[in-house]
Amino acid sequence: MRSFALIGEYLGHSHSPEIHKMLWGYEYELAPIRPEDLPKFFARREFQGVNVTIPYKQAVISFCDALGETARRAGSVNTIVKMPDGTLFGDNTDLYGFQYMLRRAGICLEGRHVLVLGGGGASRTAQLAAEDAASLTVAQRSGKVNYGNIYEKCARAQVIVNATPVGMFPEPDAQLVDLSRFPACEAVVDLIYNPLRTKLLQQAEEQKRKSVNGLAMLVAQAAAAGKIFTGASHNDGDIERVIQATERKLENWVIVGMPGCGKSTVGAHLAERAGRAFVDIDREIERKTGMKCGEFITQKGEARFRALESEIAKEIGAKTGLVIATGGGTVLKPENVFALRQNGRMLWIRRDIARLATVGRPLSQNLSELEETRTPIYQGIADAVVRHNENWEQLREKAWEAFQ
Repeated sequence: MRSFALIGEYLGHSHSPEIHKMLWGYEYELAPIRPEDLPKFFARREFQGVNVTIPYKQAVISFCDALGETARRAGSVNTIVKMPDGTLFGDNTDLYGFQYMLRRAGICLEGRHVLVLGGGGASRTAQLAAEDAASLTVAQRSGKVNYGNIYEKCARAQVIVNATPVGMFPEPDAQLVDLSRFPACEAVVDLIYNPLRTKLLQQAEEQKRKSVNGLAMLVAQAAAAGKIFTGASHNDGDIERVIQATERKLENWVIVGMPGCGKSTVGAHLAERAGRAFVDIDREIERKTGMKCGEFITQKGEARFRALESEIAKEIGAKTGLVIATGGGTVLKPENVFALRQNGRMLWIRRDIARLATVGRPLSQNLSELEETRTPIYQGIADAVVRHNENWEQLREKAWEAFQ
């Protein structure tokens, strides 16, 4: 194997190789290992440094000859380096990453009532970071505080940290708690970064609470790990550059608006310009059914059309790095909005209804009524708005700027 790697049991969706390459320039590989092969791997010591992820952060402690202070306090190791004399030194950079993530998001734990969901290694990191909290409660499925009595016992929680995999791809619909049951909650931290916005984080955004995912933690802990591996230094500017580059790469560009406003035309242009794949939800429906959307609605009914549209929105929304043009009514269903927002930023193309195309669109025969119904929905979900009347070149430039 190469000098630096990430070890864990399942590593299929890790972004660590790209992150370490951007931060430090060295090659870094993914090295999935079965539990029974851990002793052999560490006996060979054919590496310069490794990071460790689920489920081995506690198991690898026994292979280390010495531990750093943070690793001892956390009872968890995520970074191991082979010293010049061949011994293995284990440390934990998750705490540094966690604290960086909080600082970047403007979330303070000191003096707050903190609720941590989960009791694994990630939970221990959060618990260490909350040493100066006014109170700290850890909820687990079978603990004294559990998901059956959590609302009764933790109603005063001001900061909630999800340190479990609940809500992670491929099950993004899952959510452990309902934030509306925590009236004092000020901020929500979800250590998941795939998807970028879990259901929990989307609810936090809707309720105007501070929120942050785990991407900044991932990058910051990688920066600290690289320092241990190489002895070189890094700064916040390096971390920020990689966070932003990784987020831009993963984030979908989602275009919404009334039927005939230009979503497909603009989306195709943006995808070509950015070197991204383009997905048009209406065209996907046509591909699957072998019928034009208008024809399908006329023959099969709008209900069947909307059901198929939801299936496609769920499938496409889980992917990353795309440009997506929605149908005019795709965002009428909250579950479609969730699916598209989990990895996407939304641009609303707003065009006067007198200029909207209507040919072959059976649902566009009463545009005034459609606009009245849909405008509040577009307003509520849009991250940016671009007005469009006649100048297509100007529209394309404004759309490009919105996503930059």
